[in-house]
Order: sequence, then structure tokens, then C-alpha cells
Amino acid sequence: MERVAFTMKLKPGYEEEYKRRHDAIWPELEAVLSEAGISDYSIFLDEETLTLFAVQKRTDAYREEAITSHPVVRKWWDYMQDIMETHPDHEPVTTPLKEVFHLA
Repeated sequence: MERVAFTMKLKPGYEEEYKRRHDAIWPELEAVLSEAGISDYSIFLDEETLTLFAVQKRTDAYREEAITSHPVVRKWWDYMQDIMETHPDHEPVTTPLKEVFHLA
């Protein structure tokens, strides 16, 4: 099991909409993430900078390509592109974070 963290960026004025959409996350999207090896996923918001901070636990069987190529994930990205920073294909712009401390 590995833990990874990364940031994303929310567009101004969409804090409540981002939360609303995630409160109603699609069951089929949850299934795709789980099947690809994500066992735990949290997203936090820094309200001052609109930076989204994501943390995932990934199993040894994690397969990124199973996520990024899946039609349900692509549909979610299309759904979210109007409220967050994305690439031209609507994949969220992410910045990986380096772990520098962990207390278990």
C-alpha cells in the first residue's frame, strides 16, 4: 500500500459547487477508482488559495491507466472542467507532492 498526495486548483466562486458535486459522486466512478486500486481518497480545500489537496491510498495492484482511460472518468473530468483548472482534454491539472514526514 502506498500513499500519494497531490494538489489541484479550484476556480474562484466554485467552492460550494465542488463540494456539492462530490457529495453526489457517481457510484460508477467510485467503482472504477476502487477497481483500479484506490482504497481511500480524501480531498481538502484551502479556502484562501483555492488549492485542493488530495490524498490517496493505493494498493500494490494500482493501475493508473485503468483510471485515465476509463470512459466514466473521462465523463467526470468533462463534468468538472468548468469549475477547476484542467488540461485541454479536461484532465485536472495536478501537482504531485513529495512526502517529507509521516507518523504512523
